[in-house]
Parts: sequence; structure tokens; C-alpha cells
Amino acid sequence: MRIKLHVWRQSGRDAKGDFETHECPDVSEHMSFLEMLDVLNERLESAGKAPIAFEHDCREGICGSCGFMINGQAHGPQPRTTVCQLHMRTFKDGDELTLEPWRAKAFPVVRDLVVDRSAFDRIIQAGGYISTNTGSAPEANSVPVRKDSADKSFDAAACIGCGACVAMCPNASASLFTAAKLAHMNLLPQGQPERLVRGERMVVAMDVEGFGHCTNHSDCEAVCPKGISVTNIAMMNRGFVEATLFSSPREGSTED
Repeated sequence: MRIKLHVWRQSGRDAKGDFETHECPDVSEHMSFLEMLDVLNERLESAGKAPIAFEHDCREGICGSCGFMINGQAHGPQPRTTVCQLHMRTFKDGDELTLEPWRAKAFPVVRDLVVDRSAFDRIIQAGGYISTNTGSAPEANSVPVRKDSADKSFDAAACIGCGACVAMCPNASASLFTAAKLAHMNLLPQGQPERLVRGERMVVAMDVEGFGHCTNHSDCEAVCPKGISVTNIAMMNRGFVEATLFSSPREGSTED
């Protein structure tokens, strides 16, 4: 196949970017999308040009590092697929593809298709953990867990933090990511002691990072490679309201 790429090139966070066009002849339908970019980069380096920067690690749809926009779609046209799992047989001979980094204020461009997603890390640091005493591991069956709660928690924990939900949301909201990280802990009995304070801290951290608000477009669920449900966002919002109603008055408050 012959594929034409229009790739966003930007040398640094504060540099001006623009699209660069590349012809990719003899593309095999058996290549993954990233393998196609590897071949292009080898050609660019042989010509003494800078290769296209993009993130990747596991190339198995697990780490969440490889995402970018393909023709305006996060991770490309295939549902529940990361860019590294996308194969060139998805496209046809002569296709033109536009590659762009995630577009969000909270995800500044580092270089080309690479963005800084450390805002996600700071949301996790705000409350995405369960405090427990140190010592030997408790007996596995000492804390009963309902089957439906375990299943929902496991589904939420499948989130790989790729950022597609933010990139596809018209408001650049991180609600699906934050809600998934909350749900996989809050649905389990081990997460109950810190449930309210955890939810409040992580939602506040999300706002501080500059992510937008959810307005129920559900584009996030549509492009999530793990199919995380927007029902988790409703659960997060209910928890946040509960936390603000029943938490202790903050320092400096004039409440009685």
C-alpha cells in the first residue's frame, strides 16, 4: 500500500509547530501502525533528518503510552484499540492520514506526537491509594467482597491512563480517568475508610490541573481502548457531593 501522512512536528513545548507531509510507499497490511512509523523514521534518519517523536513501550495495549490522534480520532478508527494494536490492514491503498498529539491544556506537547501526561500522576498522588498498616499480608478470605462489586472494580481498574478520553472530549475533561481510578478502589471494602476524602481530593486535583468539566457527551467512553463506562463518572459525582456535604469544616471556615 501507499500511504500519505500529514504529521504534526513541534520541536519543543514553546516552539511553533506545523504539519509535515511524508509519502510511505510499500506499506505492508501486516504492519502495526507503529511499525509503519518505525520504517518512516529509519528513512528519515538515513536522510539525516530528525525522526518523528512518538511514545511507545509495551506495544501490547497495556501501558497506555502510545496514543495520538489519527484523522481526528483518538487511537484511530478501530474501537477498543490502542495505536500500537492498530494494523495497517485497517486502511486502504492511497489513504491520507493526519497524525496529531492529544490536544488539551493539561497535556502540553513535549515534541511532535508526545505530550506531557504527568497531570494524571498528580491526580493519583492526591488520593489514588489505600492506606494500610504494614506487616504480614492478611488472610485472603478475611474481607468478603461481593461478586458484582469485584467485577465492577476490576472493569474500572482496566484503565491504562492513555489520555484518549481527555483528547476526544470537547471540554478536555479527565472525568473518565479520575472516575475509573476512584471506582476501582471505592467499590471494594478496603477502600471504604478513605472513600469520601479520596474522591474530594482527586476531583479537586483534576480541576487544579486545568482539565475541563464533563457535560455528558460520552465521547470518552466511545474512544476508551478498555471500554470504561461513563457510569463511573456519575458515581464519582455522587461521591463528591456526599464528601462536600458531610466532610469536616475546613481550616479557616466560619461555619458553626
